[in-house]
Amino acid sequence: MININFTDIKAVILAGGRSKRLGGGAKALRQANGRPLLGYVLDALGFLPRENIIIVVGYERERVIETFPGFSYAVQEEQLGTGHAALCAEGSLAGFNGSVLVCCCDMPLVKQESYRELIELHKSKKNDCTLLSSESDTPQSFGRVVRSPGGDFLKITETRDCTPEELLITELNSGVYVFSAERLFPALRSLSRENAQGEYYLTDAPGLIKNAGGRVGIYKKELREEILGVNTPEQLAQAERILAARRDKFNPA
Repeated sequence: MININFTDIKAVILAGGRSKRLGGGAKALRQANGRPLLGYVLDALGFLPRENIIIVVGYERERVIETFPGFSYAVQEEQLGTGHAALCAEGSLAGFNGSVLVCCCDMPLVKQESYRELIELHKSKKNDCTLLSSESDTPQSFGRVVRSPGGDFLKITETRDCTPEELLITELNSGVYVFSAERLFPALRSLSRENAQGEYYLTDAPGLIKNAGGRVGIYKKELREEILGVNTPEQLAQAERILAARRDKFNPA
């Protein structure tokens, strides 16, 4: 790894969605142990200057902005998918040619070290895109990382679009990436909605960058519980247990 000056890294947090399976309301504000999910993500990104963090908001955006003042915000007027959400941050990054970390508000368990290590690998390898992946034998709704026979990145396939063979892949896409800004937005503008969900998938961007001659790498890490996304009451309860255990570990009675 190389020494990284984190002041030249921007972060985009996708936080515009609604928690449909968690009783409604903005997903970013859904409480886990008395704190909004977005708060845990912002804590993990505390190594970045606050002014370098852009939060993409949509549903109940006024409440999100009021709850987390002092950050830069981009507005997603329509919920057209994760790729569309990331594209909404383009104006906030006008003139920026550095690296952009993209992550989601509903993953409160990703640790700061994982974000930092991903950025460091991206920089050291001089990639145009680096994605964070992890192995799991448990079927989950994460996209599968498809590699060539030689182990190189080919594409990410979302679960609903997987072939039977792709569903057997155990390397999962975490939904956390670092992109070169100059490669990211042209790829996002080229996204198609021709998929099972009719949305603009951020997961298609690494493949488009690769096909355009860019360098795409993978940081494969044993993430364990870090990869858990909060989309259901069961996942929320699981996240709360893990967060409580972490709190007790660092703040013993």
